[in-house]
Amino acid sequence: MRVSSSVIIRFAILGLLWAALVALVVLYSRPFTLYTAFVIVASAIIIFVPMYKKYINPGRNER
Repeated sequence: MRVSSSVIIRFAILGLLWAALVALVVLYSRPFTLYTAFVIVASAIIIFVPMYKKYINPGRNER
């Protein structure tokens, strides 16, 4: 399956925005705790896994 360029652009924009927000969280949360790391990982899962399932790996129905 080929991924269209619009999907790649969406992932890139969302990834850059997410990385900028993570950088702000890391810079302004002192000290860096395990809870902060958990929030960062959880936010990545919440944002990127649904997009991956929808656009990259649509499942076995599409063969």
